[in-house]
Amino acid sequence: MSTSVPTASAPGASARSGTALAVVAMLCVQLGLAVSVGLIDRLGTEGTAWLRLAWAGLLLAVLVRPRLRGFTRRGLLTCVLLGVVTAALTFLFMAAVARIPLGTASALEFLGPLGVAVVRGRGRARLWAGVAAVGVLLLTEPWRGGVDPVGIGFALAAAFCWAGYIVLTQKVGDEATGLRGLAVSMPVAGLTATAVVALTDAPAVLGALDPQLLLVGLGLAVLLPVVPFSLEMLALRRLTTAAFGTLMALEPA
Repeated sequence: MSTSVPTASAPGASARSGTALAVVAMLCVQLGLAVSVGLIDRLGTEGTAWLRLAWAGLLLAVLVRPRLRGFTRRGLLTCVLLGVVTAALTFLFMAAVARIPLGTASALEFLGPLGVAVVRGRGRARLWAGVAAVGVLLLTEPWRGGVDPVGIGFALAAAFCWAGYIVLTQKVGDEATGLRGLAVSMPVAGLTATAVVALTDAPAVLGALDPQLLLVGLGLAVLLPVVPFSLEMLALRRLTTAAFGTLMALEPA
């Protein structure tokens, strides 16, 4: 099913509320990343990403209980694809940060939403995207970091996934009411993350897990990604992808 979505070009409360939702989502993401530092020291980057995504998928599946019969085949496929892209984005960015400075990784990753803003934007929207790009470069100062080709490759791949995440999130939001679409995509992301850890670092991750870490992971999953991803989906029902992509320039700040 498809619903009409107000655009950012239409003045009114809808665009303002969409902007507010996006800003709150960004604050949750950054707070969640800050809280993740202690968990990364014990589980590693891949283990931390897996624990967050697995809990998030389980929580949304239990709380929302989406009925797959209510989706069209195209809508369900879009949800599955969003889940895979979400997991890929999470793992790729963490792999990049493990190899290059955070400022460099953030600047390169921002090419994703910037690309969406440029491609989908018109007139002044493209100008604001350019201004946002300059601001991100000045904030992150990527030229100060060392160059690791593998790390740069991971960051660019994360940028591509972030662009796909923005476009797919809006499509999923158009296809399904409420958080039904997210309640399908996040379990897929959790399963994808589980498969990645199982193939790469399962013994180390499972060996480090204990009841305390599981509870911490549950709380962290609520902060990131459950709350921000839900807010982003709601925001993209009120904003164009170009406006949303430009707003993402606030995250490095």
